[in-house]
Amino acid sequence: MKARTLLLQATTAAFAFLAIQAQAADLTVTEPAPDTAVEQPALGPWKVRLRGLYVLTDNKGVVHGVDGSDLAFSNTTIPELDVSYFFSENIAAELILGTTYAKVNGKGSIAGLGEIGKVWLLPPTLTLQYHFTDFGDFKPYVGAGVNYTMFYNQDAGSADSLDVKDTFGAALQVGFDYRITDHWDFNFDVKKIFLQPKFDVTVGGTDMTGRAKINPWLIGTGIGYRF
Repeated sequence: MKARTLLLQATTAAFAFLAIQAQAADLTVTEPAPDTAVEQPALGPWKVRLRGLYVLTDNKGVVHGVDGSDLAFSNTTIPELDVSYFFSENIAAELILGTTYAKVNGKGSIAGLGEIGKVWLLPPTLTLQYHFTDFGDFKPYVGAGVNYTMFYNQDAGSADSLDVKDTFGAALQVGFDYRITDHWDFNFDVKKIFLQPKFDVTVGGTDMTGRAKINPWLIGTGIGYRF
């Protein structure tokens, strides 16, 4: 009888121990698997680009009071630096910096004047852009803004003197960035600047005025760095 009692007590203790272990297993918190996804580095708001730029002019103009007069301007290829600031991933402002020259040639009834003169241009242009972000590494954008062109180092050719006036103009833009790495990208960009400065010219001792309708296309390609 005593042995049966001891066996019953041992069996009860064993079941109690198993019940305690089962409750402890239910309370065990399973740790989530570590996230192995690679996070993209956060990019800053600044981007700097270096482009090679082809300047294609409109080749129109007029000397006031001279019937049939027209003007033509040389095209050039120059390096260009621009700086962009991103207010968000879609909205950015861009300032382009570069300088070039234009040879001013007579055309139409004044074609016999040949090269009237040569001027250098400094045309800083500020645009506000919208960047599309739904195409993966390909990021097209459009923009519009304002240009202020300053003319310097103006040399007369067949004219006695030439003075092209500084002026404002509107600018339109379209282009795209293509991501190479997290920070570097390839860029293609086209701008149209509406540039029609007034000028004073003296030819054969006669003072005249006119308007040069340069209206250049700026076609560029290069690389950019976002930081």
